[in-house]
Amino acid sequence: MMNKTKIKNIYFLRILRIFFVLSGIFLLTVVIIAFTTLPYWGIHWLGTSKSKIKAEPQTIILMGGAGMPSESNLIRAWYTGNAAKSFPDASVVIAMPGNLSDSTSTPQLMKKELILRGVSTQNIRFENEGTNTRSQALNCQKLLGTSQPILLVTSPDHMRRAVLSFSKAGFEKVNALPAFENATEADLTFSDDALGGKKTVAPDVGESIQVRYQVWNHLKYEITFAREIAALAYYKIRGWI
Repeated sequence: MMNKTKIKNIYFLRILRIFFVLSGIFLLTVVIIAFTTLPYWGIHWLGTSKSKIKAEPQTIILMGGAGMPSESNLIRAWYTGNAAKSFPDASVVIAMPGNLSDSTSTPQLMKKELILRGVSTQNIRFENEGTNTRSQALNCQKLLGTSQPILLVTSPDHMRRAVLSFSKAGFEKVNALPAFENATEADLTFSDDALGGKKTVAPDVGESIQVRYQVWNHLKYEITFAREIAALAYYKIRGWI
């Protein structure tokens, strides 16, 4: 009869084998999905499912992302600047934690970016205490009240959670403007051979935008979508949305 150590080793190897098989299946599934449009439509749904402008906002709330400069904050500032031009009577609240007495802090640099985009400094206020969407919604509720129409500006993947969080905090009229990136209109294809270099057995990729960009972007979308679904589930469990 086999001793207990051998039996344990056999079970361990079986579990390890199952783990690697399931991991391989999962990885293959993720890669296959990246070749489809599903990741894009997942992000699109997060960005548009709650994004409506039902009333002219009295306040535009710029939800902070990363530091300054960063891709997320700059594109949100761009959209906020355009929204401020569309609604000139609206004030702007920058919801981003940071030290307001420090001119190099992220909230202050975001303010400078908005001023560069034509937003009057007198129209800009801060909510610089909230460190997640729930606390930012509660702090904005204390700052603004809940009856006035607001316009949230944030990234598409964060938009659904932001709208639901502000609605849960008591805001009656929540409008939303997702900061989607626009694809370049230029033709990015090229001929590999025309660029010289070494002849290899590797296939030419110059004509394939999908291989060069789309698949990799979709892999990032999958991670972003999974993270946001987990965040939505947590907010739902906590009663924050």
